[in-house]
Amino acid sequence: MTSHPKDETEKLFRTMAGSDKIAKHIHLPFQSGSSRVLKAMNRSYDRERYLSLVELARSYMPDIVLTSDVIVGFPGETEEDFLETMSLVESVRFDALFTFIYSKRPGTPAASYPDPATREEKQDRFDRLIALQNSVSEEKHRAYIGKTERVLIDGEDNGLLTSRTDGGRLVRLEGDNSLIGSFREVKITGSNTWALSGELI
Repeated sequence: MTSHPKDETEKLFRTMAGSDKIAKHIHLPFQSGSSRVLKAMNRSYDRERYLSLVELARSYMPDIVLTSDVIVGFPGETEEDFLETMSLVESVRFDALFTFIYSKRPGTPAASYPDPATREEKQDRFDRLIALQNSVSEEKHRAYIGKTERVLIDGEDNGLLTSRTDGGRLVRLEGDNSLIGSFREVKITGSNTWALSGELI
């Protein structure tokens, strides 16, 4: 599910944890790890509130898959602000991030904010963030190897079946396309930054 931090509640996490029909995955955008930047973005939460929600979700679902959105280079973002984003990513250890360099939207308040950072500085921050997240994603995926996962086989791509774990992780495997639409047990045999590979049991 994709949601806004303001909508996350203990009741929601408890309901997700208690239902076999709900995937254990939350896409929870944080946009920036700096409370100062979040305030400038007119967000209704700060860094501490966001981290407390992650902690609460994991208290109910320790293995929950967490993904998020991040904007790099919001007008006025300093190197110190960006390092707060990096430290949040290191602390939470997301399974994956969708990352963007800020682009000016005419008519929004931010379009008129002073923006002293150069495009080159923003690109450098973006590249550092991507490198950090890729290393975390690769490490988290490696930890699946050897485990057995129940997956929903949902399609076919380049001669392999595609499937999803309970947390929405992509698993590629060999098999007949008649299996599409079914749940199966799969042993995870390999991984990369973006996906897992496995064998039907």
